[in-house]
Amino acid sequence: MAQETALRTRHFNTNEHHVMLDGYDPVSYFTGKPQKGIEANAYTYKGVTYWFATPQHKNSFIKHPDAYEPQYGGWCAYALGLKPEKVKVNPTTFKIIDHKLYLFYDFYLTNTLKMWNKDQDNLLSQANKNWQTLIHQ
Repeated sequence: MAQETALRTRHFNTNEHHVMLDGYDPVSYFTGKPQKGIEANAYTYKGVTYWFATPQHKNSFIKHPDAYEPQYGGWCAYALGLKPEKVKVNPTTFKIIDHKLYLFYDFYLTNTLKMWNKDQDNLLSQANKNWQTLIHQ
């Protein structure tokens, strides 16, 4: 357990306050639209802290954290589809695929979600492999 926590804290995309998704509520992505969470509704799961918009969202996450955590530690899915590299994301640029949350880089006139959509199956397969390579380095 301690080894998994260390791996997660080293590889997950947290902000300067060690919070995932820049404070966005991970459950809110599955209810329609990303919402900012609040520190009063914080919960730390295996070394990674999330903020939730409501106590109900927090409770949903506590019951099923694997259902709500972003894939690839919250790094850009498109970038990982190209090579084992961590690239920042815009937490409001996302896609739900098979009930899993994927996040994307969306800055400086480049929205990688658009590129992802053109070759999703291949990029998804390669991103899964690249993430495993990255976290085991």
